Amino acid sequence: MPVPSPRGHGGPSCFDKIKLGFMLGFCVGMSAGAIFGGFNCLRFGLRGRELFQTVGKTMIQGGGTFGTFMAIGTGIRC
Repeated sequence: MPVPSPRGHGGPSCFDKIKLGFMLGFCVGMSAGAIFGGFNCLRFGLRGRELFQTVGKTMIQGGGTFGTFMAIGTGIRC
């Protein structure tokens, strides 16, 4: 059984947990997007500006997708 805090406030709110879940998922998705997108672009022979633009786009897409699913999963658990 949790011990009540002397100040009377509880833990983080459900919205704070959802934000944290999104940010965690966004970071994981961006790192996965950098790895897989980087290998994929190098395999297709992209170099220079095209490489960075494509890898950056892949990172943002992967981060947004995985972050959304993590936020939904965290919201279900609230």
